[in-house]
Amino acid sequence: MFTERGRAVTNLLNTEQLPLLVVKYIRENNKQELEALLQELQPYDIANLYEELPQKFKTRFLHYLDHALLADVIQLLESYEMQYEILTKLPPGKKSDVLNEMDNDDLASLLHELPPEKSAPLLAAMKREESDIVQNIMQYPEETAGRLMTNRFVWIRTYYTVQEAIEKLKSFAEYAENINYLYVIDENRKLVGVVSYRDLLLADGNEIIKNIMYERVIAVSAYTDQEEAAMLLERYDFLALPVVDENQVLLGIITFDDMLNVIIKEANEDIEKLSATGKAIDFDTKPLVAAWRRLPWLVSLLIIGIISGGIISFFESTLDRVVALSFFMPMITAMTGNIGTQSLSIVVRGLVGRKLDKREIWRLVLREFAVGLITGVVCGIVISLIAYIWQGNFILGIVVGVSLFIALIIGSLSGTVIPLLLYKLDVDPAVASGPLITTLNDIFSLVCYFSIATIFLQYIL
Repeated sequence: MFTERGRAVTNLLNTEQLPLLVVKYIRENNKQELEALLQELQPYDIANLYEELPQKFKTRFLHYLDHALLADVIQLLESYEMQYEILTKLPPGKKSDVLNEMDNDDLASLLHELPPEKSAPLLAAMKREESDIVQNIMQYPEETAGRLMTNRFVWIRTYYTVQEAIEKLKSFAEYAENINYLYVIDENRKLVGVVSYRDLLLADGNEIIKNIMYERVIAVSAYTDQEEAAMLLERYDFLALPVVDENQVLLGIITFDDMLNVIIKEANEDIEKLSATGKAIDFDTKPLVAAWRRLPWLVSLLIIGIISGGIISFFESTLDRVVALSFFMPMITAMTGNIGTQSLSIVVRGLVGRKLDKREIWRLVLREFAVGLITGVVCGIVISLIAYIWQGNFILGIVVGVSLFIALIIGSLSGTVIPLLLYKLDVDPAVASGPLITTLNDIFSLVCYFSIATIFLQYIL
């Protein structure tokens, strides 16, 4: 239930008044009111608030945050530059506490982005044990489970009683990043089982862990691709996933919130590839940078697009004799590109979270062929009637209709086969971007359209 202060703060969250109120409290050195205000805010809100504060008040604002809250705030900031900025503003003792409090994987991501002259002092400010763990995480390749894992989990032994396990869980609850599962290890730290918090609550206090644990543990290697780890987490509805080495020694766990970030990141990357923008471009990207990131794809597509102009030039005599053919040319190319992009999107989305065998691939290709066939028949008949009524030429209507019919089948198949081919070659199917499929389909559709028109040219005149 909201307090009156909580309601007031909620009303201020999406307005410019909250930063002004914080500035007022800082100027007045009103610690009591400011701390009471911060207690009503989530770390995410405080992170956004920090970004909106005038630069001269940011350092003073940080003094009102304890090290645990600061660690959460830093981890929620999207900019590595701003994360580093906050750390440099803290006094040495508080900086050390914050670094030790931060999640291992988030800190490893930050340090990876920093040059050695900036990351080394931060590592030196940490406890030796925490520093070693973070450096170990940084040794794993990017976008692997090892780079996402944390060592903040609760482990128990097979000979523990349920009561002993609960007592240990209580002791480490604040330290652990996830208390939904307790991982059972042997004397060599090998993962031999898992027990959920629910299992502990339902079991008798004197029961031995070995008798209630699940021995079939789903785990991933530290070198497993992060996308594959995310799929496992989704497939089994887990809140955390253990990470092991080649000897099944438990190295760490990946939590659901980390996997959610991975899913969002991978989805954004696929969208960028589908739209041929390559690297990330957002609202804050400068025009020159945005243009530079788009240019390689656009120049490549421009060169491919010249082929389309060459095709039109090759059939120039056909166009000169039947000018009406040019009226339908944009429609043919647009429709082919549209259906190709639709098929591409379906295939790329369908490949996420599943492995396809030959049978499923053929089933998908035949399904998209059938889609192209059905849409081709319907759209072909419609455009044939429109062309006949508009131009009063029955053969022209047939040429346009048949061309669209064939082009839609080709477009549907290209949007399906190209990403599947890349997938079988272990290339990210998302690189078969929408603009690329559209440009290739322009070429296919124009060749098809003008070839059919040339064959029936004497009947159109």
